[in-house]
Amino acid sequence: MSVKIVTDSTSDITDDLAQELGITVVPLTVSFGHESFLDRVEISTDEFYRRLAQENIFPTTTQPAPAAFAKVYNELAEETDEIVVVVISSKLSGTYQSATNAKTMVKKKCLIEIIDSQMVVMALGLLAISAAKAARQGAGLNEIVDHVKKRIPKLHPAMAFDTLKYLAKGGRIGKAQGLLGAMLSIKPILTVKEGIVAPLTRMRSKAAVMDYLYHMVTGFPNIEALAVEYATTPDDADRLVERISTHFPGENIYRSTVSPVIGTYTGPNVLAVTILES
Repeated sequence: MSVKIVTDSTSDITDDLAQELGITVVPLTVSFGHESFLDRVEISTDEFYRRLAQENIFPTTTQPAPAAFAKVYNELAEETDEIVVVVISSKLSGTYQSATNAKTMVKKKCLIEIIDSQMVVMALGLLAISAAKAARQGAGLNEIVDHVKKRIPKLHPAMAFDTLKYLAKGGRIGKAQGLLGAMLSIKPILTVKEGIVAPLTRMRSKAAVMDYLYHMVTGFPNIEALAVEYATTPDDADRLVERISTHFPGENIYRSTVSPVIGTYTGPNVLAVTILES
């Protein structure tokens, strides 16, 4: 029996890719006032960003309850006796704690290892994808855990924002606090370091942002995996992928959209690149 891989919806893995690789995705919840929706299950990315733009209610997010993870564990325990769970940074969400607490609710004997990715968006997604591919090749639980943990320091995410107001409102701004006073024309580029949001640089135009993300990618001589994702600007993502394709095969670039839960903190117009160096 092969090891089963579980992640959460902040990984931004597409439904098709999750199905193809056999990854189970546990959704977080996003709420507008008293209305609550399972991330990308009960509300689409398009609907979320439409509401974010049109409504005065600022959305909030909630981690999955332990019972949500327990349900997945119990279902997978019918197929395997080893599960690896890779989730969002424990410094950004309580999801890791929920995933851990759920282990006591599993009925069948099953080894379950929970990994704090210290990451989010497709940085987390690339770890889950890498774990799933290792499982497909017959790797055991301990081997996969080691495989994933060795790759965490090799991840380099960069997210370009139009504004940091959503991140500040949501209380996830971390070490990027100092950029809040920047002029409106400045476009901050942030990363995740040691599990929290941190500043990389800031640019004065969209063209400069595209240049920075392109040069960031081309600065790595050896890339194991690469992802480009966006919130509401697919054309920008297309142009970036086309440009990067001169350096890294376009067909091997994972494309995704920033999920509603993460969009609560990024707002619209965010563009992100994640590099997993080999």
